[in-house]
Amino acid sequence: MRRFLPLAALVLVAAPAGVRGDAFDRYTNDVLAKVPGAPGVKQLKQLTPALLAEHGNVLPGVEGTFLVVKTNEGRFSKLLVQPALQKIKGKAPAPILLIERFVTFREGEERTVQVQGKNVRLFNGFVFNLDMGQVVPASVGGDIRFVAEGGKSHAEPVGQAEFYLVTKPLAAATPKKAAKLEIGSKFEPRYFNGAYKVYDDGRRTGTLHLKVSDKNEVSGWYYSGKDGKKYEVGGKIGSVPHAIQFTVTYPRTMQTFYGMMFTGDGRVITGTSILQERETGWYAVRSDEE
Repeated sequence: MRRFLPLAALVLVAAPAGVRGDAFDRYTNDVLAKVPGAPGVKQLKQLTPALLAEHGNVLPGVEGTFLVVKTNEGRFSKLLVQPALQKIKGKAPAPILLIERFVTFREGEERTVQVQGKNVRLFNGFVFNLDMGQVVPASVGGDIRFVAEGGKSHAEPVGQAEFYLVTKPLAAATPKKAAKLEIGSKFEPRYFNGAYKVYDDGRRTGTLHLKVSDKNEVSGWYYSGKDGKKYEVGGKIGSVPHAIQFTVTYPRTMQTFYGMMFTGDGRVITGTSILQERETGWYAVRSDEE
């Protein structure tokens, strides 16, 4: 196991009790694929302000109405939307559809993001293309159109796009609480098993899943915090049982991490990594969820 300088200074405050995303983040591409036909899901031809008001705040701790769209290109997209009024100087406020957040996943991938964004305003007659993440002319084609005429308004799918209104949380997106880690008097390599939020050199974040075998071999997956891409992890536990070395294999390069776990509670790993001959610091905080 390679030696490295202590990096306790990286963790300037006490580590949080656990790291978790919000309820919107838990709806990954594999979960969205289960939305059509799931209990509590309504397929719609029109999404009206009444439906938006009735089914707002369905996701715990998340504001906005949760809409899932299957795009014209066959991808799944998740959105938080709400009706709003846009002030216009010298005119009456215009009704709009506010897309607070949206994520379109790449087909066939678990978490890889095709495009994402927030705070998109759709005015009357405007069309939004979820595969491109842009408001486009109607002639280009999109997935969502907002219509406001005769004092009424609604959003509707365009072309072969499909709207699914989620009226209650899906069981598939309910987080499973990780088993409580009990650190004994003797440190065991199995304490590394679990999920972690990774903070890498103040430049990158990600989610790390580690599994240690009976032979102290490390396997798992690393999900990029930037775009959700999934990369394989492989490594080993060192001669010191609370020391770990593992490599994340990217398409064109590899990054090797060296770390030590806090032996008091097992909640933090900290150390150094090497990426393209550049050595930097990193740390990871254990998640309370699997």
